[in-house]
Amino acid sequence: MNKFFEGLIHLRRGSWELVASLLIAIGVFMLMQPFMLILYTYSFVVLLTGTVMFIVVSHFRQ
Repeated sequence: MNKFFEGLIHLRRGSWELVASLLIAIGVFMLMQPFMLILYTYSFVVLLTGTVMFIVVSHFRQ
């Protein structure tokens, strides 16, 4: 776990891609759940943030 946080601090691609992928997955979950309207309301913002973050992070160094 230490390597993960070290990658976040030093702007390494692998760690940040994992965070961006988790945001995308959370956004999809928020979009597809039928129970809470507030989650559905913010799902597009979370999904868009994760997608843009993944595009930006893919230009970081390994």
